[in-house]
Amino acid sequence: MQMLSLRPPPAAAHLCAAASVRRPPQLRSRRPAGPPAASASAEFPTMLPVLNPGANAGTVSDGVQMPPQRRRRRRSVAGIDQDELVDPDALADPDSSFYEINGVRVHHKVCSHDEPDSSSDQSSDAAATAAGRNQIGLPILLLHGFGASVFSWSRVMRPLARIAGAKVLAFDRPAFGLTSRASRAGDDTKPLNPYSMAFSVMATLAFIDYLGTEKAVLVGHSAGCLVAVEAFFEAPERVAALVLVAPAIFAPRKGVQERGLGEQGGQNQKVPDNENSPSGMFARIWGGILGLCKHIAGLVLKMITAIRGVVQSLCLKALVGVLRSPLGAILVRWIMDKFGILGVRNAWYDPSKVTDHVVQGYTKPLRSKGWEMALLEHTISMITDAAKVPVSKRLSEISCPVLVVTGDTDRIVPAWNAERLARAIPRARFEVIKSCGHLPQEERPEEFLSIVERFLGTVFGTPNEQVIQAAV
Repeated sequence: MQMLSLRPPPAAAHLCAAASVRRPPQLRSRRPAGPPAASASAEFPTMLPVLNPGANAGTVSDGVQMPPQRRRRRRSVAGIDQDELVDPDALADPDSSFYEINGVRVHHKVCSHDEPDSSSDQSSDAAATAAGRNQIGLPILLLHGFGASVFSWSRVMRPLARIAGAKVLAFDRPAFGLTSRASRAGDDTKPLNPYSMAFSVMATLAFIDYLGTEKAVLVGHSAGCLVAVEAFFEAPERVAALVLVAPAIFAPRKGVQERGLGEQGGQNQKVPDNENSPSGMFARIWGGILGLCKHIAGLVLKMITAIRGVVQSLCLKALVGVLRSPLGAILVRWIMDKFGILGVRNAWYDPSKVTDHVVQGYTKPLRSKGWEMALLEHTISMITDAAKVPVSKRLSEISCPVLVVTGDTDRIVPAWNAERLARAIPRARFEVIKSCGHLPQEERPEEFLSIVERFLGTVFGTPNEQVIQAAV
């Protein structure tokens, strides 16, 4: 018989050969028992086409949706949102007024002695009512300190008006309060830097004219005392008296003048009779050497002085450049955010008595546009004005009546500096308020008003009253 070969057809042979090849088993990861894992698209969004790319801000031009962007963090300084700043006029109170001086809208408030009292501080008003008989008939101008505003005088304005029997005006110096923020002081087209001491003095004298009077009593607090004293030096005939509260003026130390022993010794030296003698020749040679050394030392001293002036000028220009750069704005925001409210609390004898109303009063100007730029320009002006003759060297020239008031626990300007200042001013009176910090007009308004009332009564009272008070 013929053996039949049982071979599959060619196509079937290829299939069998392919089936005979063993493939390695695939490794499958086993999921642990429990809830199913979140899909990868939850953490990394799948790039899906978008039908209407223009309808979504998170898309691109080719219709692919991009991951959503993070929202920009809102800036805040001392609790004030810096992304919603407004013009100073929008923050004005119902009793606020604005007076334009050299293109700057100066915010101010005026209280009259015959206005009805709408304040809640009845204790301060009671002290003023009892002093109605000692009215002097002269207006009073109030000058706030660094970082403050008209708000710092709110508790004593109306009582002072009743004590004086005339109007009391307080205004915000440029860079503070609600006074308009002018453009940079580096603008040469402006005749006067609005952040300079000269502008503050000019504004003070302008408000004396605004009140329609020839003279006024200037009451300054902290750095405002510098403005009051400079205003006296500028126009002494316009200032009736000065009240310096916690004055930020460095008092001079008493220096002891020493006689020039070198000149006296040179005059008392004996000159040898015989110039040709060895001792005479030696004296002449030695004198020539000393004269040459003095001449060289003088030249070196002049060079050092000139170099120091150049270095100081370069350093000043570099500092001004940094302050006017974006870094300066960042720095001033950081300082105000970290130490603004802390500085207000530290100015009080008892920081626990600083209410939310006080904090809001001091932080309100941070809501105005351009406050950081104005504060930087004011700081630059303070640095450049420091090159002038300091006020401390002219204190003996003050001839009007002066009252110096301070708190016994002032941590900003020590009480001993205020006492030394009072001694440097001729015939100045010095008063200390117990358990009080840097803000007597806010922390101890009753004692402050009583001291000011006694001072004004002594200076401007009738002749009979002055004799009685002098006898007491």
